[in-house]
Amino acid sequence: METANFGSHKKVRVPLVASLIIVLVLLLSVIGGFVSLENNAGSNVLTQNLSAPLDDVTTAKVDINMVDGNLTIDQIKGIEQVMANSTLQYLEYQGSPTQSVNMINGQATLTLRASGRGQPWFRFPWAAYNGATEWQVHLNPSVKSDITAHTGGGNVELNLSGMAITHVAADSGGGNLDIVLPDNAMNLNVTAKTGAGDVIVVIGSDITGSNTFNASSGAGNVVIRVPGSIAARIHATSGMGKVIVDSRFSKINDTTYQSSNYDGAIDKAEITINSGAGNVSVNTK
Repeated sequence: METANFGSHKKVRVPLVASLIIVLVLLLSVIGGFVSLENNAGSNVLTQNLSAPLDDVTTAKVDINMVDGNLTIDQIKGIEQVMANSTLQYLEYQGSPTQSVNMINGQATLTLRASGRGQPWFRFPWAAYNGATEWQVHLNPSVKSDITAHTGGGNVELNLSGMAITHVAADSGGGNLDIVLPDNAMNLNVTAKTGAGDVIVVIGSDITGSNTFNASSGAGNVVIRVPGSIAARIHATSGMGKVIVDSRFSKINDTTYQSSNYDGAIDKAEITINSGAGNVSVNTK
């Protein structure tokens, strides 16, 4: 008599790692649900319009701080008799931006600040992003301005042509920076940096005195465009990218380049440009 052998049955175990993955996915789903509810409840984009009076202001320190989003600064169009006006977007759950203005003897300090927090820290890869908010700030070109501009992750565009500028410090956590500086500036001090985006700085013509420009990115490309008439010394480095410097600047050492008229020049520029992974370029505009 034949006996059927159906084989032995082995108990199958779910590996511990697989169990942990399942638990983690369930936990993230719960967290994502709460975040999604929060986003849907307060993700509407609202707009606030603000202005600052001109009075007898001749110089101003302008400090702008966005949590995230894109920032544009340029000059007021037309003949508005104000020091600044602005159109500021914000997400409903963040609360409206705040403005403060202090004036003493013709000197003003203008501060614009985002309220609350930025985009939620948690987001599934397949979840839609709410999109960046936009801030547009317009400054009176007759007021000499010292500008500090920050955004946590958006792009920064400063079109300062035709304005009176003494100092610029612009940075982004990871966006692009595009800065156009005015002609006929004197003793400018400019810093532009981003964590990962590209940086472009265009230096104005006929600048005088001692001017300093510093542009850097953690991973993006960095470009500085220099007027052909300016005497300049350049310090250029990149961790992984190329260093490209206009041929009118002679190479002094591995990282330094200099125009032939730099040492004896009264009007000059000291330029430092670097990137962790992108290309750096200095060219004549």
